[in-house]
Amino acid sequence: MNKIILQKGKDKAAWQLHPWVFSGAIGKINGRVQPGEVVAVYNIEEEFIAYGVYNNTSRVAVRLLEWNPANEINEDWWRLRVRKAIQNRKHLLTADNDAARLIFAEADFLPGLIADKYADYISIQVHSAGIEQVKELIVDELVNLLQPKGIYERSDLKSRDYEGLPDSNGVLWGELPPDFVEIVENGIHYKVNIIDGQKSGFYCDQRENRFLTAQYVKGKRMLDCFCYSGGFTLNAFRAGADEVVSVDSSALAIETLKENVKYNGFDETKHVAVQSDVNKYLRQLGEGGEKFDVIVLDPPKYAPSRSTLEKASRAYKDLNRRGLMLLESGGLLATFSCSGAMDIETFKQVIAWAALDAGKEIQFIRQFSQPEDHPVRASFSEGEYLKGLLVRVL
Repeated sequence: MNKIILQKGKDKAAWQLHPWVFSGAIGKINGRVQPGEVVAVYNIEEEFIAYGVYNNTSRVAVRLLEWNPANEINEDWWRLRVRKAIQNRKHLLTADNDAARLIFAEADFLPGLIADKYADYISIQVHSAGIEQVKELIVDELVNLLQPKGIYERSDLKSRDYEGLPDSNGVLWGELPPDFVEIVENGIHYKVNIIDGQKSGFYCDQRENRFLTAQYVKGKRMLDCFCYSGGFTLNAFRAGADEVVSVDSSALAIETLKENVKYNGFDETKHVAVQSDVNKYLRQLGEGGEKFDVIVLDPPKYAPSRSTLEKASRAYKDLNRRGLMLLESGGLLATFSCSGAMDIETFKQVIAWAALDAGKEIQFIRQFSQPEDHPVRASFSEGEYLKGLLVRVL
């Protein structure tokens, strides 16, 4: 096995079980290493630290896998990691919830791999050269464990460019998913488009937050921004919301949402679906003097890296200011950030600034986070990306 020697003083994070070694930390490479190849990582004194997967085209040059030198990275190792990830989530799959994240990359010691279960189908995304090398093996183990009807790959990701990998979409095993796969989450039925939908087809990470937010909407008028296929909207209707206005820029999302409202038998006369840029629509609502009792803001990732955090903070502030302007005293704002670079304390400060600019006094009455099928390794805080706040206007 080829060896990688880290520079003096650049090994601390690796010793502390952080799974990323950046290219600038590497001092020496013994042998000719191909992208996706397993390597042994040592410190400057040539003490073994961990096994990992190397890729010279990526800023994350080594993705560390195993810190016990006795545990060789072979077929059995990969299969065991897949089995452990599935076993840790089996209790989440019930008659009322047949969709969940099965594998969450670094959190499950499978860096660069996402696998989501949608009823009888599995959607996977491969972000790294190391996983690309063992993709067939992983698919085989998923089939052995879960016997799905089909496994579909949605690896059309910007991150693959950094890994030197082309896009890869298509059936990896079994049947091609239908245009809409029917799933159940929180007892609510959804039609999920695995092939053309956003990300892997659905956002399992908001499962608990949709349910929690719905506890506040009975008899209320709610605005659901960046609604996608309607997670917050549908939970609100089931909880007794009087009216919901749902907004998204995607025509496919809006059409899917309408189908989901009809499919669950909710009163379509109480629902308004709007295809629009959310910021533009919020501005129009403000100019029209509209008011809501509850507003949900669940935007896409504004801060993909720390270098974009300042710009993203301004965007979050402006978005939340517009939302707060549409709430009267007692109104509630459920606001989220899926940017890993935005920690919860910074997010609170941004919302506080937004309230100040909106002329509103607010309270934080609940914090939201990602569910247990999106766990966070103690040594990898970057995995904690989703956070949210329930805000009351005084």
